[in-house]
Amino acid sequence: MARSSATAHEVAALFACADEDEFDRLDQRYADDPRKQVQHAREVAQKRLARERGERERVLGMYAKARELGGPGLVLGVDEVGRGALAGPLTVAAVALPDDPIVWGINDSKQLSPAQREVLAARIADVALAIGIAHIEPESIDAVGMAVALRMAMKRAIEDAGVDADAVLIDGNPVHVSPKEVTLVKGDARVSCIAAASIVAKVTRDALMVSLAEEYPGYHLAECKGYGSPEHIAAIRAHGLTPIHRVSFCGNFLETPPLF
Repeated sequence: MARSSATAHEVAALFACADEDEFDRLDQRYADDPRKQVQHAREVAQKRLARERGERERVLGMYAKARELGGPGLVLGVDEVGRGALAGPLTVAAVALPDDPIVWGINDSKQLSPAQREVLAARIADVALAIGIAHIEPESIDAVGMAVALRMAMKRAIEDAGVDADAVLIDGNPVHVSPKEVTLVKGDARVSCIAAASIVAKVTRDALMVSLAEEYPGYHLAECKGYGSPEHIAAIRAHGLTPIHRVSFCGNFLETPPLF
């Protein structure tokens, strides 16, 4: 095969931005090109496109799982964030997604960076058929316990979505908040609408904790989001609890534990 008139750098640039169809055309032309830069760019492009195919298949699988579990009607996904925090609310989101457009990149919120979550939350808000959000404040969590608080929050989020869902898909184990409930362990990484709920809940609660950090400085709430980071625990020991702390969660960090 005669060498291309394009420089190796130019060919490498073509491979770097090629989609599947363009890669096939380039591959036919440059598969036997002896230049090392060209072959390196070709191999990098192959790996990139394989990762992109895998990512598309992963997301499509999450949408297929939502239909498998929820059936053909309106499917509402539900997930929580903040269950293990020392401060701030328990937050639950309920989200219904259409089959199209697909929110590419959707995943369990814990697998995403803050920047990725923000972008995806905006996309979800643009396309969602329904979104419901509920917060259970620390005082209520202390009063009723986490199990009851979780059921309260999920029920309120489902109601706040304002739709008559045909199925309610919930991450984790059965919570008995809806007659249409279907639960799946690790559902936030396996089902599209549950993943969307995990993202919406996380972004919503994180923004709230950042705002509370201004009201209660010194507890590192903007950084730890109310969870038990070393800095947060040290602040509790040094300054005591605030009205947004869950007293029942913080006894181990106080010289005089609270009485219940």
